[in-house]
Amino acid sequence: MSISHAPPGSHGADISDISASNLTKADGTADADERAPLDLQPLVPSSSRRARVPRWLRRTTGPLVLLALWQLLSSTGVLTPDVLASPGRIAQVGRDLIADGSLPSAMGTSLQRVAVGLLLGTVVGTGLALVSGLFRIGEDLVDAPVQMLRTVPFVGLIPLFIIWFGIGEAPKVAIITLGVTFPLYLNVYAGIRGVDSQLIEAGESLGLSRWGLVRHVVLPGALPGAMTGLRYSLGISWLALVFAEQVNADSGIGFLMVQARDFLRTDVIVVCLIVYAFLGLLADFVVRTLERLLLQWRPTFTGR
Repeated sequence: MSISHAPPGSHGADISDISASNLTKADGTADADERAPLDLQPLVPSSSRRARVPRWLRRTTGPLVLLALWQLLSSTGVLTPDVLASPGRIAQVGRDLIADGSLPSAMGTSLQRVAVGLLLGTVVGTGLALVSGLFRIGEDLVDAPVQMLRTVPFVGLIPLFIIWFGIGEAPKVAIITLGVTFPLYLNVYAGIRGVDSQLIEAGESLGLSRWGLVRHVVLPGALPGAMTGLRYSLGISWLALVFAEQVNADSGIGFLMVQARDFLRTDVIVVCLIVYAFLGLLADFVVRTLERLLLQWRPTFTGR
């Protein structure tokens, strides 16, 4: 038995003949379905096919569910008014406090204290971080004392502040300033020391002076850390304000809370806590907006 070999170059012809014979019926006509062009469907990721819920709706779902549960527990008597007032009662008390002007006046006083303390704490914390982060001798002289003071709870210094500054506005502002200083110092210092050394070498190769390196390389590189520290500082400033306004205060949101505590008014206390939370959220929104404006050059992951 002999096996014949096809000459080189004839395989393409054989394959095309077989394909043509398969696509042709016995009567010599091609199938209409097989002659039609293929209907290609684009591939769509499954995440894109899902119906997307607006983000604002997703962010408000949790608080609304919690509020509805709170109202349900209050209506059924599980939560009594002397333990926690109902949302409806709290809304009514809030309107009354706004109508008689006591809540806007208290908010203005508290905002002034936070603004002064935040300004002083920002100047002190950022200044110390620049001295400690940019200069080795500054680190040797500044970092150790700051780290020691950082471990001391600022609330524990209230008696000393009262002795040093009296019972006026000074100890309240000093407490807020101390609470703001350390988060800013730590984050700005870490941002300065975390700048990539290759960027420093690139700046030196371009002929930048020491001040040019600080201005164009170090400070922009430390800016994300500074923004993070500012957000932390804002949160701590409201916490420090709560303690500060317990020091013989005769105005402010903390003063309203102290009065409400003496008369067992849980509704007024909750109103003041909501105001604290709202002001803190507003301050955080301002810092995040500032962060987006100042850090447009830095691409970040925004979630999926």
